[in-house]
Amino acid sequence: MKRISIIFLSALICCTVTAQSAKSILDKAAATVKNAGGISADFQITGKQYGNQSGSIALKGNKMQIKSQQAIVWFNGKTMWTYVKKNNEVNVTTPTPKEIQAINPYNFINIYRKGYKYSLKKDGTNYQINLTATDKSRNISEMIITVNKNTYTVSRLKIKQPKGWTDIVVRNFKKANFNDAIFNFRTKDYPQAEIIDLR
Repeated sequence: MKRISIIFLSALICCTVTAQSAKSILDKAAATVKNAGGISADFQITGKQYGNQSGSIALKGNKMQIKSQQAIVWFNGKTMWTYVKKNNEVNVTTPTPKEIQAINPYNFINIYRKGYKYSLKKDGTNYQINLTATDKSRNISEMIITVNKNTYTVSRLKIKQPKGWTDIVVRNFKKANFNDAIFNFRTKDYPQAEIIDLR
């Protein structure tokens, strides 16, 4: 009985250490993004929900600009403008946190701390961290985050949502010093676009 208890206790300690290690790696990855002040990166997204598309992202605090073949999104922390290229129209909204979560590849820095359990694998020069939601009603039920061991930058995110898995590959992560103006839509740049205010 004592031997079984010792084995159980050892396994429990091992799992706890792994969870703490996984969380500390994500803490460092999140700090890499936050401490940069601003960042830019390129991405490739595949999955049922978004199809196959590539683009770039600029982030500064809670502000972002995302460019893809289909659309350009500006978010200044309150208002979001989405320019749909094929329709030449701009939808203006005040997005919910869940809507921001759905389009921002770096949103993991805000959601991993609560409501997920962790597991950790080492894969060459990377850490691979699997997050599984403890609350099954969460929109993101599982995430697999690949973090570089040396730079603590995220190179890949796999996200499981109700419509299936989305795979995001991140390249060319760089620190950047952005003027806040780039996170606001400028009407003069798209004079022929139809503005649809959905607020």
